[in-house]
Amino acid sequence: MTILDDTPQPSAPADLPHWDLSDLYPGLDSRELTAAFEGLASTLTRLEADFDELDVRASHPRIIAPGDDVTLARAIIGFNAAMEASNPVRAYVYATVSTDSTHALAQSLFGRLSQLGSRLAPLQARLAGWVADRGAAELAVLNEIGAEHAGPLRQLAERAEHQMPESDEHLYAELRVTGSTAWGRLHNDVTSQLSGDVALPEGTRRLPMPAIRGLATDPDPAVRRAAYECEMATWPQAAVPCAAAMNSIKGEAIAVNRRRGWPNAIDPSLFANSVSRPTFEAMQRAVADSLGDFRRWMRAKAALHGHDGALPWWDLFAPAPTPGADRRIGWGEGMDIVRSAFDAYSAPLAGFVSRAVDQRWIDAEPRRGKAGGAFCMSVGGDRSMILLNWSGSIGAASTAAHELGHAWHNVQLAERTPLQRMLPMALAETASIFCETLVFEEALGRLSGVDRLAMLDANLQGANQVVVDIHSRFVFESAVFDRRAAGPLGSTEYDRLMLDAQASAYGDGLDQTTAHPHMWIVKPHYYGSHFYNWPYTYGQLFGTGLYSRYRADPERFRAGYDTMLSRAGMDTAEELAASFGFDVTDEAFWSASLDVMRAHIDDYIALSGAMTVGTATTGRRSPSVQA
Repeated sequence: MTILDDTPQPSAPADLPHWDLSDLYPGLDSRELTAAFEGLASTLTRLEADFDELDVRASHPRIIAPGDDVTLARAIIGFNAAMEASNPVRAYVYATVSTDSTHALAQSLFGRLSQLGSRLAPLQARLAGWVADRGAAELAVLNEIGAEHAGPLRQLAERAEHQMPESDEHLYAELRVTGSTAWGRLHNDVTSQLSGDVALPEGTRRLPMPAIRGLATDPDPAVRRAAYECEMATWPQAAVPCAAAMNSIKGEAIAVNRRRGWPNAIDPSLFANSVSRPTFEAMQRAVADSLGDFRRWMRAKAALHGHDGALPWWDLFAPAPTPGADRRIGWGEGMDIVRSAFDAYSAPLAGFVSRAVDQRWIDAEPRRGKAGGAFCMSVGGDRSMILLNWSGSIGAASTAAHELGHAWHNVQLAERTPLQRMLPMALAETASIFCETLVFEEALGRLSGVDRLAMLDANLQGANQVVVDIHSRFVFESAVFDRRAAGPLGSTEYDRLMLDAQASAYGDGLDQTTAHPHMWIVKPHYYGSHFYNWPYTYGQLFGTGLYSRYRADPERFRAGYDTMLSRAGMDTAEELAASFGFDVTDEAFWSASLDVMRAHIDDYIALSGAMTVGTATTGRRSPSVQA
């Protein structure tokens, strides 16, 4: 599973690690990788033959018949084997594509992998239909394999309620490779190769887009504004192909959702995340009620940076103008920060950081052709690969903790079968947010004054993105689906919808004259999935609730936490929450997590009120702490 985090990261120091997967395959043109591709194709062919022989497909509802226990076992074992065979191949090829989008052979192999993957989707649809006909609960008691896969069987049966006929699902799986998947790759290729001229104080420099976006956290306000202006000039260069991609991807989804019987575009996302509508709506109500508090924070941050009124876009990620704000953290120091925070929770979690670093699971250097942001992807077994764009900021250390949390989650899933570890996004964020919170709370607990303010600032920047900006993304994507149903949109229409969404979410906290109309081009999530972003809000608030439970009873929490992580692909969101005594259908649960953020906002405002900001003729701001 690919987990993306596209928060901008600043320019990086040299000598940062690249990952090493040479123990998997010697190279993209190696005989070993060729054999792995051939083996995967053979595994899929055998599975197709088995499904045909066993007649695994939707037919008509009937009671369990003799031999269904054998069919169930062979189908589940075979499907798991095919998914297992694809994992290291996919990870190895994607490792190159995500760090060098110009690599022709890697792109070709990735396309071939997509074609092979398209053969698995209709088989999953056939299995879902077969399970639904016989009943998930009835199959779960047939044998040990059924019992171990009770959760996945239930999810398959529910999926069958929204499937096209088998031939249509098969055709869609094939066409999707040259449809939405190809359009998504085009967006990635076009945007990853963008460069722009930034008018920096020391002179104009041409930089790749990840580095330009990274300047949003530079301590110099002139640099931040220059980077923003460069973005405004550069992103429109990609607007035409990206609008075509967006139109095609969302148009495809509208057509398929209609044929699958989904009443609207959000329901497939809720199903995919194992989250009920009452839970989602309770969270959304709590988020809407919190927007005014985040606007208070933005206006306080604006005052801290010498602005009257609302915060300009280029200062959303500005570090607090405190002494030492321009200090950069080295890679080793950053890993020490993460390791120390993890050690306060448990020695195994701290040791895991050393393992990931020593075994070169991490690629941290920003460079042209590399995907922006960060992600963690399972390679196989208990091993992961982690992509970062290291900046040397405390935020970069927090992002590293987040992705290492995903990797720790993968360790807990290692003994589960592929069907058991198909994590919904909303629950996939649980461990990452918890680990990120460990780093923040450990640091905050030993800081005071301007240092505490700087740490709160970094944390609230992230919270503002996860709550406010992701709410704007939800508003935007909802409007896109409504408008796209009537026909394709032009790039200027996408710009306008994005500005409307930002105005709705950010309100008077943001200087709307500086809003970012091109964020629909920036965010890759719109092109790889639909309503991908709200699960980050779910994960943030659920993880905050888990951290509160940990602080209340550490020993009891530790005793059940890893088991809960291992079941994230097997239980619903409501079931997992109930195992810790939470009712996520109750708005009060979400409000309680947001209250933690409100307390941080109040703390920030109080501390920032003790500072005054003067503006020098150079445009640089320097703080002075009042007595």
